[in-house]
Amino acid sequence: MMTAAHSKGTSDGGAWSPFRHGAFALLWSATVVSNVGTWMNDVGAGWLMATLSPTPLMVGLVQTATTLPVFLFALPAGALADIVDRRRLLLVLNALLGITAAAFAVLVFAGRIDIWLLLVFTFLLGTGAAFVAPAWQAVVPRLVPRQDLQAAIALNSLGINVSRAVGPALAGVLIAQVGMAAPFALNALSFGVIILALAFWKPAAEAPRKLPPETLLRAIHTGLRYAVRSGPLTATLVRAVAFFLFASAYWALLPLVAKQLLGGGPGLFGVLLGAVGAGAVGGAMVLPRLKAVLGPDRTVAAGTAGTAAVLVALAAVPNQGFAVAACVLAGASWIAVLSSLHVSAQTALPDWVRARGLSVFLMVFFGSMALGSVVWGQVATWAGIPAALIIAAAGALLGIALSWTARLNQGEAMDLAPSMHWPEPVTPEGVEPDRGPVMVTIEYRIDSADTEAFLAAIGRFSRQRRRDGTYDWGILEDAEDPGRWVEYFLVDSWLEHLRQHERVTGADRAEQDAINAFHRGDGPPIVTHLIAPAAAPLSTDE
Repeated sequence: MMTAAHSKGTSDGGAWSPFRHGAFALLWSATVVSNVGTWMNDVGAGWLMATLSPTPLMVGLVQTATTLPVFLFALPAGALADIVDRRRLLLVLNALLGITAAAFAVLVFAGRIDIWLLLVFTFLLGTGAAFVAPAWQAVVPRLVPRQDLQAAIALNSLGINVSRAVGPALAGVLIAQVGMAAPFALNALSFGVIILALAFWKPAAEAPRKLPPETLLRAIHTGLRYAVRSGPLTATLVRAVAFFLFASAYWALLPLVAKQLLGGGPGLFGVLLGAVGAGAVGGAMVLPRLKAVLGPDRTVAAGTAGTAAVLVALAAVPNQGFAVAACVLAGASWIAVLSSLHVSAQTALPDWVRARGLSVFLMVFFGSMALGSVVWGQVATWAGIPAALIIAAAGALLGIALSWTARLNQGEAMDLAPSMHWPEPVTPEGVEPDRGPVMVTIEYRIDSADTEAFLAAIGRFSRQRRRDGTYDWGILEDAEDPGRWVEYFLVDSWLEHLRQHERVTGADRAEQDAINAFHRGDGPPIVTHLIAPAAAPLSTDE
């Protein structure tokens, strides 16, 4: 079966075009059902803690227990998703999550849950979600063609918020009418739906790898190095921190807003979260037109300003009807920011490091949410809930100004497909893969009038060298032959250098061609590969 990502069909790129591809439609539908269960679980956990220990700090810790695992485990999760079969990984993880959720529901039904068991199970479910998220998000580009990728990402966000609209409201009804254990039990059953969908999905076989997969630790290091050296992804992460650190106050304190400021019960809490979901669904409908007018940077700024307005409104006007209306705005603002940031992260990443790059984005997202939840819970304990909400609003507005130079969607116009223009070096006999370190030198002949421009261009390109595996880089001029410049870079092993050849993108090739245009030699720049001895040489010291 050919996946949509490899089909030759065309698409008009409309908002609903990804649903034309069966694999996407199947997994999207199953994920919505599973996310309904997850939202029911989250609402139930927050309300259960508000019942067992109604203090801002303990209620905030539920949000922390949900989000902290992503911060802790996102990098190994992304590395794992890049080096193993993602479909099998998703099957195993969802099965484990279903078992954990079922055990949680049984304990709640039996009345055996205390505040610490609640936090432990919340942490375990958050850990499973941390390992699922990078694998699922990295799968999406295989389900649709590139021209439908932004629409697919927007539909994923829409699905999450449809779930957000249904799950909380359903949880509130179930808690009030059936009992506290009901939302946890349905969450356990929802994992069966996603398992069935994954079982039916038969992705096309990928091309066999020429090189062995990286070890888990090396894959983690590679992903983190790429994120640090990738300008488009780094800019996205800066904008994410500036928003989520302050927006987390809304999610951490909303149970207490419903219970203490508005004097409501679980039904009101479910209605508020349902209003968030409804606002997000409405926001997703108008988001393409909004982004076409404002662009991604101003869209994120508008969503941040909307979130700040909601925080102030909840603090200043303790009215249930007004709070529901404010939550609709909160949902629209949330989808505007989250979808824009997610698109920016996806388009910044080539396929070979996609899951790891997205895991770094998720680590920043959930790490900011977890830290913010603790901070705003403690601020609310010291200064009161209204003061915490207003301080968070001020911080969100300040974050717009401080992060404005970090531009989004820088990778959208870049060709991040493998260029395959850098042929593997021809060696007289096989070189052992783990032999190293390896030094590569490239010799250029540069006119004196071009020296400054050449050095500026090759200096910028050094970022790509380091991003793809280089641990040391330099450019030197021959003292005895001015104009003869030698670029050098070092990598750990011969295998790591061969991986560099696979990782070069079309955008990298364009930069390399621009550098080579400065070369004035009779032939192309001369490339030399130097490698350390296979064994340490014998000492000649007596």
